[in-house]
Amino acid sequence: MTTTATSVIFYAIQIVAIGFAAYALVHAIRQREDAFTAAGKLTKPIWIGILAASTVFLFLFGPIGFFGVGIAAIAATLIYLVDVRPKVDEIQRPRW
Repeated sequence: MTTTATSVIFYAIQIVAIGFAAYALVHAIRQREDAFTAAGKLTKPIWIGILAASTVFLFLFGPIGFFGVGIAAIAATLIYLVDVRPKVDEIQRPRW
């Protein structure tokens, strides 16, 4: 009983983490390259590489698998969503 409940919880976490990572990856792909450097962040190709690796890793191994690298993938995704995405959006927002 406990193993089944734990498996369901980890599966749900994996699905949510993959969704966030995929959203962040698509967002990064759609942005202008100069907005990343103007915001003082890593370049667009670096973020796309980080987010693509995070998405693939979370899909293949889950949030805990492979010596905790899943945690690093989730952390990289959250850093993009919480820190980089707002700054990049702010740079590209038209000023009236």
